[in-house]
Amino acid sequence: MTAVSPEQGMNDLKIDAASSAPKQNGATGPNVASGDLENGNSDDDEADEGDDAAGTAEGAAKKKKKRKPRKKKKAAGVAKGQTSPPTVKVSDLFPNDSYPIGEEVDYKNDNAFRTTSEEKRHLDRMNQDFLTEYRQAAEVHREVRKYAQKTIKPGMTLTEIAELIENGTRHLTGHMGLEEGDNLMAGVAFPTGLSLNHCAAHYTPNAGNKMVLKEEDVMKVDFGVHVNGRIVDSAWTMSFQPQYDNLLAAVKDATNTGVRLAGIDARMSEIGEGIQEAMESYEVTIKGETLPVKAIRNLNGHTIGHYSIHGGSAGKSVPIVKGGSNEKMEEGETYAIETFGSTGKGIVRDDMETSHYAKVADAPKVALRVASAKSLLRTIDKNFGTLPWCRRYLDRLGHEKYLLGLNNLVQAGVVQDYPPLCDIKGSYTAQYEHTILLRPNVKEVVSRGDDY
Repeated sequence: MTAVSPEQGMNDLKIDAASSAPKQNGATGPNVASGDLENGNSDDDEADEGDDAAGTAEGAAKKKKKRKPRKKKKAAGVAKGQTSPPTVKVSDLFPNDSYPIGEEVDYKNDNAFRTTSEEKRHLDRMNQDFLTEYRQAAEVHREVRKYAQKTIKPGMTLTEIAELIENGTRHLTGHMGLEEGDNLMAGVAFPTGLSLNHCAAHYTPNAGNKMVLKEEDVMKVDFGVHVNGRIVDSAWTMSFQPQYDNLLAAVKDATNTGVRLAGIDARMSEIGEGIQEAMESYEVTIKGETLPVKAIRNLNGHTIGHYSIHGGSAGKSVPIVKGGSNEKMEEGETYAIETFGSTGKGIVRDDMETSHYAKVADAPKVALRVASAKSLLRTIDKNFGTLPWCRRYLDRLGHEKYLLGLNNLVQAGVVQDYPPLCDIKGSYTAQYEHTILLRPNVKEVVSRGDDY
């Protein structure tokens, strides 16, 4: 029932004395039929009008008083929204760890039984903590990249872009990584890759880098998020001119093909063949020249292990061209399905200044004679473990004069360096990547979003 103000009630009574006052919060006005009252207003009528109007005002006031606490209760029950730039932890946005589930795809053919198998469902339920950590990391990735996609513009430096993504990741996981061991709990899983044009992967700016993103650039954005060592690795490509659209479409199609073909008992060779066929069905016209899109044959997808981006020594590779091994994917494995396309030769080589490093998981124990190497190794163990890192992260922790020690660790085989990987100059490369979980009863594309 609509509340009526005292002023409105008085006006209605003056216009039509035959009308009765409405009921307000249970207060009943005169219950009379039309024509029971004379047209003239008696003193009793005026008193009734005053009573009715007062009842109306009192009823309206009561309604207002009752509505206030209800509104407050409702507002308190609504989850806070994300800020811009993103700074609210996703654990605050999703109470009881109820993070969004990724894209679930039923197994087919010989593995179709898994969808309804009670045994497989039971095994899946036993992995709930494991799945929650992956989904939390995936939601962080989606929210950070959503902000990045609308914020990154030509004219920004690569350092600004990298810090935008990494700081967003740290805020949303709730781990800024400045205290010993904090980054090992959750946060940045590896350095943000911002590889331009002919450079396909493993480029992030070192301290002092002044490189600026230009409108004619094609930039691969590859970053990872982890929660308790459960790594979500996902990437996309940004361009600002429509002439590159077909290059990006080819690689996105190839990655989605790889995701579709992947699954328990899927053979690596068949996945690679499907990826190559999808990608190389495209061509792109750049600066008036029509070029084929080639799969970069010496880059691969890979397994993801606990605190290990490439699955460790037992890791598997997922080729993106035909002719790979007949090795099969297995239940319980996690994969990064990533594909790279190029307008160049379709082969990459080490080039440019190195920025990415990681401690070798099964590194030999060697006597380190350089003091700065010993100090640096302690910093690596306490802050990164076997997660990849870059020189900017050491600068951020306040570690100084480490280059001699870093080179010593690389030469000793304790730390592996990962130089940027580039095709020929003048070519353009693109990348798309998703993380998939081969659960016992269903395949989950955990990093899937509305964007790609």
